[in-house]
Amino acid sequence: MFGKQMDPTTINTNTFKLTGPGGVVVPGTVNYDAATTTATYLPTSPLVAGTIYNGTITTGAKDLAGNALAADFTWTFRTQADGDTAAPSVRSTIPAAAATGVSINREISVIFGEEMDPNSISATTFIISAPGPSTVPGTISYAAGSSHATFKATSNLAPNTIYTVSVTTGVKDLSGNALASTVVWSFTTSATIAAGPAAVVLGTAADYVLLAKSAISTTGTTAIVGNIGVSPSAQSYLTGFSEALDATNQFAKTGIVTGKLFAADMAVPTPANLTTAIGNMETAYTDAAGRALPDFTEFGSGDISGKTLVPGLYKWGTGVLMTSNVVLAGGPNDVWIFQIAQDVTVANGVHITLQGGALPKNIFWQVAGQVVLGTTSVFKGIILSQTQIVFQTGATLDGRALAQTAITLDANAITKPAH
Repeated sequence: MFGKQMDPTTINTNTFKLTGPGGVVVPGTVNYDAATTTATYLPTSPLVAGTIYNGTITTGAKDLAGNALAADFTWTFRTQADGDTAAPSVRSTIPAAAATGVSINREISVIFGEEMDPNSISATTFIISAPGPSTVPGTISYAAGSSHATFKATSNLAPNTIYTVSVTTGVKDLSGNALASTVVWSFTTSATIAAGPAAVVLGTAADYVLLAKSAISTTGTTAIVGNIGVSPSAQSYLTGFSEALDATNQFAKTGIVTGKLFAADMAVPTPANLTTAIGNMETAYTDAAGRALPDFTEFGSGDISGKTLVPGLYKWGTGVLMTSNVVLAGGPNDVWIFQIAQDVTVANGVHITLQGGALPKNIFWQVAGQVVLGTTSVFKGIILSQTQIVFQTGATLDGRALAQTAITLDANAITKPAH
């Protein structure tokens, strides 16, 4: 509703916009009622339950005197999570239950199986306790549209100490369903301080070794360890796998994948699970891209061939090229985040090798362009690509390939990283 009469010719789908996840425009029509100065957006089809939408009135909207809005007016709302009566679950945790040697300066995260009510996640429902017992002071964050909550202690944890994390039944999903029971796990710190930024939390995208929005295809003798998912595309966009649907129709199996294949047109709950995972993938990409204060800027002018890279946040305004072997040297809790504005190109036969106990799960390649892994190359880490990921013949990945368009394979060996 506007504060005065508006020019009806300026109130239309160009000036009144509705967008859903990923900024996708919702098709619809716009009506303007001069008597009430109210504009109404009517979606062509029903909105998706339990989903965040954004409305925008642009400065193209004008009053009868031709005066435009001073600035775009935007707002956000969430549709009701209709018909959901199932209790939410905790999918995974960081650190994992019973983990040892956890660095004293690392954040603690819990990943839920679905999007949660941010107002239900607080210091009274997400609790970290030290022996005593005493509660660890800190800050808790939960990004709307995600499925993970993060705790950051006010100061470093005590070394060589067992900590207990409790997520109580006060935590609820978007439909108001609470956890069935309090989830409790423990971990033990070391005396070490991890180098590099905080890890990027993947949420339920970490349930997949390959995840794409438009298609995943393979030729040749490919061997994959981990689950594969494609959404919003259908199973027909999984090509070359010769998969067969399970009797439940919730997933498919194939001899070249040690895991399951999921697509958006399979039986429930697969579509909802994939929607959450894709949203988490996009959130992880945005998180990685938004990290500030890089330790290294334009390192090697984008050519890191033959270089040894220590933990840290790296930023390039160009692409990144590897024509000879690259070493990542650091400990098992250290983290690398690479922010790359263009493509990543790995030449044929080039290897990324890890030293000092560095782990693929702590290496994040945020790539605005495409990633091309050359013939027989060996790559390590989590690839978060805004476009496509291309595996040429015989390329190997120890990590995850998460693409916002497509993934193409050709006789590749791909293994999910150890947690």
